[in-house]
Amino acid sequence: MAEQSVAEKRAVAPPSAASAAWLRDARRARLLSLATLVWLGAESAVGIAAGFAAHSVALIGWGMSALVEAAASLIVVWRFTGARTFSADAEEKARRAVAISFWLLAPYLVLHVAYDLDAGHRAAPSVLGIAVTAVSVVGMPALGLAKRRLGARLRSTATAGEGTQNLMCALLAAGVLVGLALNGVGWWWVDPAMAVLLAAVATREGHRAWHGHSCCH
Repeated sequence: MAEQSVAEKRAVAPPSAASAAWLRDARRARLLSLATLVWLGAESAVGIAAGFAAHSVALIGWGMSALVEAAASLIVVWRFTGARTFSADAEEKARRAVAISFWLLAPYLVLHVAYDLDAGHRAAPSVLGIAVTAVSVVGMPALGLAKRRLGARLRSTATAGEGTQNLMCALLAAGVLVGLALNGVGWWWVDPAMAVLLAAVATREGHRAWHGHSCCH
C-alpha cells in the first residue's frame, strides 16, 4: 500500500468523529457560531457607540471584546466547514488562533485606560450602554455554556475557548453595568478598573487556550 501523504495524515479523523452524534455536535457548533456572529455584530456596534458617547473605557472595551469574540466565532465556523471538520491539523490551528484572539484585546484596553486617565476623562451615565449590557448578561451565558459542552464532547479546545469568551462577555457586561451605575454616585474608578481586569482575564484565557486547557479544565 502506498504511503499516506502528509495532507492525508493530517486529515485523519479522531476516533469518535465517525459517529452520527459527533457530526451533529459539529454542525451545532458551526450553527451556534454563525448565530453568535450576528449577535456580536450588533452588540459591538451599539456598545462602542455608547462607550464613546459616555467616555466609558470599560464599555468601549466590552464592545471591542465583542469583535474579538466574533473572530473566535469565525475561527470555529472555519474549523467545522468541509473537510476540516475531521482534521486534527485544523483543530490545532483553530485552537491557537482563538488563543491569539484573546491576546489582541489586552494591550488595547490597558493603553486606552492609560490615555483616558491622562486626559482626565470620566465615564458618564449611559442608558443605551445599560440596555445593551443588560441584554448580554441575560443571553451570553446560555451561548457560552452550550459551546463549552459541545467543545468537551467534540474534544475541541477552539469551540470551548469561544464559549469561554462568551462567558467573559457576560461577566464583563455585568461589571460594566455595575460600573455605569456606580459612576452616578462618584465611583468613577470602577470603570477603568473593570477594563484592566478584562485585560488580565483575556491574557490568562489566551494562555490556557494556547496550551489546550480550555476544553476540559
